[in-house]
Amino acid sequence: MEVLYARCAGLDVHAGSVTACVRIAVDATVTYEHRTVSANTRGLLDLGHWLSAHGCTHVAMEATGVYWKPVWHVLESDFTLILANAMHIRNIPGRKSDMNDATWIADLLAHGLIRSSFVPPAPIQELRDLTRTRKQLMREIGRHTLRIQKTLEDANLKITRVVSDILGASGRAILTALVAGETDPERLADLTRGKLKATRADLVDALHGRVTTHHRFMIQLHLTQVDALGAAVHDVDARVGDALGPFRAAVSLLTTMPGLSDTAARVLVAEIGTDMMRFPSAAHLVSWAGLCPRLDESAGKRRSTRIRQGAPWLKTTLVSAAWAATRKKDSYLRAQFLRIKSRRGAKKAILAVANSMLTAAYHMLRDGVEYHDLGSQHFAHRDKDQITKRLLQRLRDLGVVVEVKAA
Repeated sequence: MEVLYARCAGLDVHAGSVTACVRIAVDATVTYEHRTVSANTRGLLDLGHWLSAHGCTHVAMEATGVYWKPVWHVLESDFTLILANAMHIRNIPGRKSDMNDATWIADLLAHGLIRSSFVPPAPIQELRDLTRTRKQLMREIGRHTLRIQKTLEDANLKITRVVSDILGASGRAILTALVAGETDPERLADLTRGKLKATRADLVDALHGRVTTHHRFMIQLHLTQVDALGAAVHDVDARVGDALGPFRAAVSLLTTMPGLSDTAARVLVAEIGTDMMRFPSAAHLVSWAGLCPRLDESAGKRRSTRIRQGAPWLKTTLVSAAWAATRKKDSYLRAQFLRIKSRRGAKKAILAVANSMLTAAYHMLRDGVEYHDLGSQHFAHRDKDQITKRLLQRLRDLGVVVEVKAA
């Protein structure tokens, strides 16, 4: 087999140590040298010097949790680094049972059998950390909100049935009064602001309950946590705004797509970057994100079409954006959702919409163009002949003779 890199190395990265194997090919002779160093900064610098002394040009490692990141940051300025997907490496046949991971990675790298995973540049990595942290904080706020609802149910207060958002203006005013000791339903009902989905009588009935000191303590505890998390979200948003400087134009471009809010567009940029040349095509990006059905077929039988995990942070954001996009009337995305939903169900339909949105985002970022909506009648015009043929056949089945004339 052809050798692409005569001097290369494979790294087996652990939490506390890194095992390296240098592979040197001279004519038909292949030699290996191994070394294990500490995973601290001094050890990684020594590893870099050792690899340079052996004339290594390319270094590959598996993506093991977050342990690969310090190794990458120390070595990226001196070597061509390749981050390998552990699953891809395991699926390549030919490995001997007594061969360690570093040696196997070095052999695969020398023959060009390792596909490099997408590693964004440092500014995108920082933006990604911020957007993911924000999402985790919002999830924590949601968990504390559910715990408040549980406490209210325990006190037999049915606030959630009459107030859509218990942390909104009306809900928060009622919760604050409950913590302060107010239990009169009429006075609590007077604290509501704006228009509610329930009548005043229903609201007063829902505020009749059995509130104890324990309930007040638990509500106050969770409200304090919600306030602290909200302040943290505010700080992260400010930091994201600063980190977004060179990518602000890309975010503005993406927000022209239905369903993509400013927050969702920031997540999209943080997860895939702005340089679409890293992905050979839109289909590769969609596959990397885990938004295309798996083809598992043998002997003419399709065993599974389940999607793979892909990029979960990106996927969840796109699915949420897809649900928002389907609410826009007379749009292509809504028409696509309704068309697939009737045949395959809502879950498959929403994934198809998310697939289309990511495909559109790829072309928008690559070409620097705004979103162009094809309209709700796109499928009707595209499949005009098929629709006409199907409808005519249904009429014939009903015994109706129809003469077709071109308009």
